[in-house]
Amino acid sequence: MRVTAEMKIDNVVRQYPETVEVFSRYGVGCLGCSAAEYDDIAHGARVHGVNLDQLLRELNETVSVRN
Repeated sequence: MRVTAEMKIDNVVRQYPETVEVFSRYGVGCLGCSAAEYDDIAHGARVHGVNLDQLLRELNETVSVRN
């Protein structure tokens, strides 16, 4: 499976707990708040001023190790 910009942050973290470290490193710290349930990765990146392509690349590298 590939992590995409449209995926909800909460869903990604639940399915791939190892992504918490990546989100945290980028300052996307909304993992414990209700926004993570509704916000997709693109929105989280935009709100936190994060380069979306770079974040997705690292998330996918992290989950690919598992698969």
